[in-house]
Amino acid sequence: MLRLSNKTEYAIMAVRYIAMKKDGSSSTAREISESYAIPYDFVSKVLQRLSRRKIINSLQGIKGGYSLSRKPEEISLIEVIEAIEPTRLTKCAPEMMPSGKEKVSKDNCSHIDRCKIRDPLAKVQIEVDKVFRNTKISHIL
Repeated sequence: MLRLSNKTEYAIMAVRYIAMKKDGSSSTAREISESYAIPYDFVSKVLQRLSRRKIINSLQGIKGGYSLSRKPEEISLIEVIEAIEPTRLTKCAPEMMPSGKEKVSKDNCSHIDRCKIRDPLAKVQIEVDKVFRNTKISHIL
């Protein structure tokens, strides 16, 4: 069954926490960790990945911390999820490239030439991706 990892759940929780700050101030990893009782190390690693993907900004210094790089209504759940892990239902599920083309690799599955479930599950994958793409951070505030 499709289930998000703990790291991905923590990422969504962290982005939500940052987005809830209406005054535009930054949030620290420690603050998020303590607020949700999530291990600090996990939160730090998740925030670093989100920052590398330009979902959040990392601010250095005394007033440092993290802030959203865009408005909550401009950040999709799929961006946050895929910063942490792929959303593939199966190893051979097609991955959509930024160009809109599917990327399928025979390296992912030795049965790809004779598989009968790939195409039906690809349709399910497209729908799952659509839900995550259409769900914005603003929807979970």
